[in-house]
Amino acid sequence: MSNMGHILIIDDEATLRQTLARILQQAGFEVSTAENGDQGISFLKTTNFDLVFMDIRMPGIAGLDALKIIHTSHPNLPVVLFTAQPDLNSAVEALRNGATDYLLKPLKPQAIIERAQSILAGQKKEKRKRELAAQIEALQTELKILENGGDLQTNTTQPLTTSTDRFLKRGALVLDLHTRRLVINEQSINIPPTSFDYLLVLARHSPNIVNYQTLVVEAQGYQAEAREAQELTKWHIHQLRQAIEEDAHAPSILINVRGAGYRLVAD
Repeated sequence: MSNMGHILIIDDEATLRQTLARILQQAGFEVSTAENGDQGISFLKTTNFDLVFMDIRMPGIAGLDALKIIHTSHPNLPVVLFTAQPDLNSAVEALRNGATDYLLKPLKPQAIIERAQSILAGQKKEKRKRELAAQIEALQTELKILENGGDLQTNTTQPLTTSTDRFLKRGALVLDLHTRRLVINEQSINIPPTSFDYLLVLARHSPNIVNYQTLVVEAQGYQAEAREAQELTKWHIHQLRQAIEEDAHAPSILINVRGAGYRLVAD
């Protein structure tokens, strides 16, 4: 198996399926293909994959329905959907049901490669961070036990120290960079992983305007044309507004600067 990752492509169009497989294989990935959602779900039961590319419109089980099943059984498996017919409602539903990203056809070979590399690098990084955090916690626990003369019961009541680099705070919004969770007024808010990345970019630049293409580059790791970047950003901002704004139709935190981009106003 390639150490770059094993990718599953689910698409009913044989030509596109084979072309994507060839592009990703030439880039060094191991690739398997499925011609419909049922077959893809079946493959996932017997084989470990690191990333799934899937068409949203297929005969039989639809992409969104397949996504729900995949996300239920493999909650940490990134799934990228693509379609030739962009639709805000389907994009929002896809992200709400666990999709990592939503791309528009025609798919550009270099963009597909870069997206796969970015997602898998992020997965590897997050896995390593979790491993290191667990090791640090174990070492801190052991140190506490030693400091308390080996009294484990005394240690269990003591909180572990946490690096201040773990949290990014903007007003009432707190982004936990280790668990990749958003907390508002001590309440945890669930948002899709890619939308979290968009919010993180906006928070880091806040209160400055971040243009559409910069948002895509910093949140998703690849270059997009202006129109595509604007559409991708719009979907993620819509998802974020539903989660954090009191009134998503009259936003006061995620502000659209027409023709320029978005900015986060939280402080």
